[in-house]
Order: sequence, then C-alpha cells, then structure tokens
Amino acid sequence: MKIAVASPPYPSSLDDGIVQVKKLAKAAAEQRASIICFPESYLPGYPSAEYHPQRYTAVQLQLALDRVSEIAANYSIGIILPMDWYDEGKFLNVAQVLSPLGKQLGYQSKNQLDPSEDDIWEAGTERKLFEVNGLKFGITICHEGFRYPEATRWAAVREAQVVFHPHFGASETGGPTLTEWGHKDNPYYEKAQMLRAMENTIYFATSNYASRYPESASAIIAPDGACIAWQPYGVPGIATAELALEQATGLLAKRFNPDLYL
Repeated sequence: MKIAVASPPYPSSLDDGIVQVKKLAKAAAEQRASIICFPESYLPGYPSAEYHPQRYTAVQLQLALDRVSEIAANYSIGIILPMDWYDEGKFLNVAQVLSPLGKQLGYQSKNQLDPSEDDIWEAGTERKLFEVNGLKFGITICHEGFRYPEATRWAAVREAQVVFHPHFGASETGGPTLTEWGHKDNPYYEKAQMLRAMENTIYFATSNYASRYPESASAIIAPDGACIAWQPYGVPGIATAELALEQATGLLAKRFNPDLYL
C-alpha cells in the first residue's frame, strides 16, 4: 500500500485550488499511490489574515467537491480533501474523503478547534473511520492532532492503520527557516507528529502548505516514529511511501486502560 501527502502552494482561488489538486493527484497516481491527503481547509484555503481567502457558498463548495470527485475517478486515486463546509446550518472545517471511483464517502470534521478559530467555524462532534482499497484510517485536523492525542488514539484503538493529519502552518512573510525534518531547533510540531505514531504504533501521515516559511513538512511517519518520507520545505510537490501495514498493529493504543484515569 503506497500513500501520498501533498505540499501544494496556497490557492489563489477555488478554481486554482482545484487545479493544484488535479496536478498533485495525477503525480501521486503516476507513482501508484492509492490515496493522497491535502492540507487543512485547502478549498478555499485556510482563513489566515495573511492570505485573505474568499468565503464561498454551500453550492459553490459542493460543486468544487464534485469536480474533485471526477479527478479521483479519472486517476483512480483516493483523495482526502480538507474544505470549508456547510451542514445543517453549521459552518465547519472538514476533510472530505473520496474513493478511487470518485464516490464521496463522507467527511471528518474538526472537533477540537484552536482558540483562534472559535469565530470562524463551529466545532464538529463526531469521529469516523474510513476505508479505501483495504486501508483503514482516521483523520485528525491540525490543532487536535498536535495538542489532543486522544483524537488519534480514538482511531488507533478501532483498527486504523494510518491517521492522516491535514494542517496549516504557513507564512509568506516571516517565520523559521527549516532545513531538516525533526531537527531539535524546529518548532515542536514535527515532534508531536512523531509521538502520535509512536504512542499508538500506527502510521501518521501529515500534509502542510508549501509556503516560504512553513513550520513543519508534509511527511509520513512509521509506527516506530521514523520519518520515512517528507517533502522539502517550501517546495510544492508530494511525498510518497510504501507502508508495511503489518507494522501498524496499534499495540500501544490498545493497551491503554481508561479505568486508570477516571
């Protein structure tokens, strides 16, 4: 099973975002990846004050999702597509899941919002597992993957082999200049990602924007915490890795005893 994580540039519009999704999904399919994950709120773009993305209607977002469904079907690849989304009157931060046939399998909402997001989205309330080509996986979005390890463990104890982690840690105007994944002087984010893999004995696959000053890389981390693939900082493209799924046992996650913490 080969998977891919994308490092796309920040989209200049909804249409530009779809163009970038098509380009990187095609590249992943050519490398025989079964699924590719894009960064947090990639359509229309994370609402950072620096980037000023436009807000779109429910109809526009559904049409965009339909177009990406066609991309998934055309290239026979699963796509995890983080988006703004409206559901039952709520405005949510979600990650849509599309099958290699282009079927819309549902979404994982961001349930644990960063405090800075309280006035942007409403928090979701459910967690879900997904399956594409026999790969069982969960999704945890940005802040909840970094600071709320329970979100990753929820999927691991339910037989997830991978947890995908779309996130936003990007700037074009200033920030750290990173060169080596997991370096001791890097921001803590990559260390947190490594721990999510190790403490659950599963793969952790994380996707960030290709900005001038990213705070972390798009990367795929093995159940022992080793980074087995990462996309160079600030360079648009994809990182892919072949997964040894027999190593994703969930052993440490399943040994968790909640009764000890009541």
